[in-house]
Amino acid sequence: MVHRSQCQRSSLLIAIGPFMASHSLEVAETPNSTSNFQQFVDAVSIFGVSIHRVTMRQAVAKCMEWIDSPLGSTCRYVVTPNVNHVVLLRKHQGLRAAYQQASLVVADGWPLVTTSQLAGDPLPERVAGSDLIPQIFSAGEKRGGVRAFLLGAESGVAAEATKRVMANWPSTNVVGNYSPPLGFEHCDQENQRIVEMVNRAQPDLLVVGLGAPKQETWLHNHFRQLEAKVAVAAGGTIDFLAGKQKRAPRWVQQMRLEWLFRLATDPRRLAGRYARDAMIFPSLAATEILRTRLHASRSANRLPRN
Repeated sequence: MVHRSQCQRSSLLIAIGPFMASHSLEVAETPNSTSNFQQFVDAVSIFGVSIHRVTMRQAVAKCMEWIDSPLGSTCRYVVTPNVNHVVLLRKHQGLRAAYQQASLVVADGWPLVTTSQLAGDPLPERVAGSDLIPQIFSAGEKRGGVRAFLLGAESGVAAEATKRVMANWPSTNVVGNYSPPLGFEHCDQENQRIVEMVNRAQPDLLVVGLGAPKQETWLHNHFRQLEAKVAVAAGGTIDFLAGKQKRAPRWVQQMRLEWLFRLATDPRRLAGRYARDAMIFPSLAATEILRTRLHASRSANRLPRN
C-alpha cells in the first residue's frame, strides 16, 4: 500500500572514437569510512572515486552474504555509478560523501568499464543496478526468499512493482513499499517517517529508486538509522520491476547500446541529461586515461634498472 504525506539511470555510452568498441570479498563490519574500500580484494581508482573490481556474480554473492548475516549496527549500502554520476561527482560534495561511505561501489555503465580498460586498470564488467536487484531476488529463491522494501518511483508504481516481484519470485516477500512525495528530502518529519516505516518492516533488502543524486545522499544521511541489512541505490529499477519502463533487449545490451534504447523510449526525461553528459564525459574520460597512463609510465621509470 502506498502512503502519502503532508510534506511533499542513466548510463550514456559515449563513443570515444573507435577505441570504445574470482576472488571473494572481505569487508569491515561497519561501513562508515573510506577504509571500507581497502577491505575489498581490489578496487579501481577512477574519476576520483573507488569502484570495486567485481563481477555481477561476486556482487550478488556479497549482498547475499550480508543478507544472511545478522543485522549490523548500520545498514550497508550499494551505489552504482554511471556516466551521469561521474558528471555530477565533479561538483556535488554530498554525492562524493555518499560514495565514500558506501559498502560496495559497482560500475553501472559500459563507458566507465571501457575507460578503465583504456587506462590500463580494467574493471571486469558492467554491474547494472537494474540487473543486480533481480539477481538478488533469484539468489534468494534458492534459500527461502528475501524480505524486500521498495522505496521510490511515482505514486502507484512501487505498489505495482510489489505485485510483479512476488509473482515472479514467489519466495520473495515485499514487506513494504512507498512512493515519497515531491520534495520529501527537505522535510525532516517525512524523512523520519520513512525511516520508521522501513524499520518496522525489517527488510533484508531496501531498494531505493529516487534518482541520482537524491537516492545516494538520502542513504548517506540515514544509513546509520536504517534497520535494513542491505540497501541499493537502484535508479529506475522499481520502474522496470513494475513494467512502467522496459529494459533493452539482451542483444542491445550486449552491443552496449542500452542508452540509445532508453533514450528512444523515454526522450522527454532523458534527452537533456544525455546531451549534457555527452558534452562533458568524453573530456573527463580522456583526462582520466591520460592521468592513469602517465602515472604508470612514471612509476615504471622509477624502477631500478639492472
